[in-house]
Amino acid sequence: MNINLSQCFIAVDDHDEALVFYRDVLGLEVRNDVAFEGMRWVTVGSPAQPDVDIVLEPPLADPNASSADRRTMAELLAKGMLRGVIFATDDVDATFERISAAGGEVMQEPVDQPYGVRDCAFRDPSGNMLRFARSHGG
Repeated sequence: MNINLSQCFIAVDDHDEALVFYRDVLGLEVRNDVAFEGMRWVTVGSPAQPDVDIVLEPPLADPNASSADRRTMAELLAKGMLRGVIFATDDVDATFERISAAGGEVMQEPVDQPYGVRDCAFRDPSGNMLRFARSHGG
């Protein structure tokens, strides 16, 4: 039996702004952009990983959520308190230059970590932390 990752989720507060970042800056392809029950379902992904989608969704993608819960999640997103993701790249320094030149909010410049990877980190337009890493062996 094989189990593979199919989708992962990133909370965004503005889909159009997120698309500029994920599509235009990171170079991910848009695979889906659908409105449903007052929400928007947008998936992006790397052309090198056609079977893995990243879903860009509202901070609380539940049409039955209370307005208080929606506010709480929006506040956590704005503070950068929701979990981010780690992308693999074959060139951390070139990736850093590309994203920073496009105005990405730098959290960490490229560095060799003691746990065996070289990585850098940015915030996306919604405040999520995104790391871009390459192992020393790769």
